[in-house]
Amino acid sequence: MAQRDKLVRDNIPAIIQRDGKKPITRVLAEDEYVEQLERKLQEEVTEYVTDKNGEELADILEVVYTLGKKLGYSKDDLEALRAQKAAKNGAFENRTYLISIEE
Repeated sequence: MAQRDKLVRDNIPAIIQRDGKKPITRVLAEDEYVEQLERKLQEEVTEYVTDKNGEELADILEVVYTLGKKLGYSKDDLEALRAQKAAKNGAFENRTYLISIEE
């Protein structure tokens, strides 16, 4: 059974047509678009957790960049924010796992 009722990449309808099938699509309203991008992000993260491959990570980036653009952030803006947070709080390279904080 074909997957449906979800946001897809721009070329997917043409790919479906090349396979001899007829895609039924519509253009989302702006509020729906952001909602579906957020849903797509969750989907892609779940797929990465299951498959653990670079393609899924690239899909996550594509959705993050698109969401960022919708919220007024360029790829460079997002990278600058990431770098600022890494400079202030560090990255995740040292594998530090916080167990608790004692008062």
